[in-house]
Amino acid sequence: MDAAALGDTLAGVNALMNATATVCLVLGYVFIRRGRRDLHMRAMLAAVSASALFLVFYVTRFLLTGTHEFAGEGMARTAYLTILFSHMVLAVVVVPLVLRLLFLAARQRFDAHRRLARWTYPIWMYVSVTGIVVYVMLYQVYGWV
Repeated sequence: MDAAALGDTLAGVNALMNATATVCLVLGYVFIRRGRRDLHMRAMLAAVSASALFLVFYVTRFLLTGTHEFAGEGMARTAYLTILFSHMVLAVVVVPLVLRLLFLAARQRFDAHRRLARWTYPIWMYVSVTGIVVYVMLYQVYGWV
């Protein structure tokens, strides 16, 4: 398998990691709402793991194939770039927030954890879902140059 083929495979794996994180985030939310802290913790650790794997695979794919120029035009290009830009900015923002949530949970500071999670959760969900959208637009619908 050459670098381009491996890069394309890793892009699909990354979409799967984003989908996994999304499902785990939803489950974690449902579990905490039902008072199941044990299941909430497992779901959130799975979401963190999926997101961390995404980061490793993304960097690997980037090192193998570099950036890709979106092949769509007009409104599709504008929509893609808007989603991509917001995804990238919020992906950087969410990392320290998630790390702080993990720290607070480990220290059993659940009041502070809950307050921060109310802001972090929607950002993390947005990043996970838009990661899938970016993949679909770039690799499945419009393609890249």
